[in-house]
Amino acid sequence: MEGVKGGAVLLTVYFVQQELQLAYLRPANDSRSVIDVFEKLRLELRPDIFIDLFPILLADNSSEFSNPKAIEFDRQGNRRTHLFYCDPCAPHQKGNCENNHEMIRCCVPKGVDFGQCTQGQINLMMSHINSYARPKLGNKSPYEVFAFQCGEEILKTFGLRRIPADEIILTPKVFEK
Repeated sequence: MEGVKGGAVLLTVYFVQQELQLAYLRPANDSRSVIDVFEKLRLELRPDIFIDLFPILLADNSSEFSNPKAIEFDRQGNRRTHLFYCDPCAPHQKGNCENNHEMIRCCVPKGVDFGQCTQGQINLMMSHINSYARPKLGNKSPYEVFAFQCGEEILKTFGLRRIPADEIILTPKVFEK
């Protein structure tokens, strides 16, 4: 996701089953920063957990995903995931991911520079978004479903925390806390 042309961007990662979305602040929209995010996640989670959580990545065919081999394999040549691309002009292939992007835009409107944010602020915003209950999940939040299925420790590794329903903020005011 782009804030201002040529500025800092977000890499979003979406877990389909749980509707959980992560967002990582990157200084520029380049392939090296995407590779760095996945290398960092693999180290923080441990390789076996990373492989369980990210067996397949589905990406659009934009320049930040132009080095698939470096995303799929670590520096020692060990496979960490499989990368596939959406068809061009087919946003429906990432449908619910786009729904979460709309929630991000409620907090950070288009044209606002993501470079003004810290990763901690992005994690807080995503904690609010992922704590929002969804009818498709039986009125549970993505956070609750993911915690039940995969464990709360992993969510902490992602920098997420549960926000009580009556404290959820989905506006720019989320950054005022």
